[in-house]
Amino acid sequence: MAGKYLTLQDRKTIAKLYRQEARVLDIANKVGFHPATIYEELRRGDTGKLDERQRPEYDPVLAQKRVQEAIRRRGNHRGAATQKDGRQARKV
Repeated sequence: MAGKYLTLQDRKTIAKLYRQEARVLDIANKVGFHPATIYEELRRGDTGKLDERQRPEYDPVLAQKRVQEAIRRRGNHRGAATQKDGRQARKV
């Protein structure tokens, strides 16, 4: 089963709703992700500053950048099990 990942547009929606003081559960329902995913995303996009309501400030572009850096660090292993000619490698 392929996983569903947050897009930059999803992150912008989260930022907009977060600025409007929406609850995490409401944000999760609107974006279509589990509330734990939203909490994790808010931590990922934390700028280290507080907003006007004294909550951690969330930056969707920073969160997207951190995700892309993590993907780059770990690499893309989806095609690792295929041979050069495109056939599936045998597992021994």
